[in-house]
Amino acid sequence: QVQLVESGGGLVQPGGSLRLSCAASGFTFRTYFMTWVRQATGKGLEWVSDIYIGDGNTYYSDSVKGRFTISRDNANNTLYLQMNSLKPEDTALYYCARVGPAFENDYWGQGTQVTVSS
Repeated sequence: QVQLVESGGGLVQPGGSLRLSCAASGFTFRTYFMTWVRQATGKGLEWVSDIYIGDGNTYYSDSVKGRFTISRDNANNTLYLQMNSLKPEDTALYYCARVGPAFENDYWGQGTQVTVSS
């Protein structure tokens, strides 16, 4: 069965960095677009970044552009999110998700908490 397991979250000071990982299994990882989505406490889901297949085009929300980098290791079925220059407003539960054939997020991980605070 499809599984997505995030890791790498934690507590970091403003201006710091974290790298999130998402280990994928149960499907042919290299053939799917993948995405990161976050949810701050009491708020709705916010799209963060996408990575496509093939030439691996990447896309970012305006709130993280220039600070976050999405990447994928198809040999090891792992998705990454490198987060630099973190701000308190980046505090959220971060989810990775698989993007299905109808461009819906059809499978989600359990999330990893990122807290940016001094």
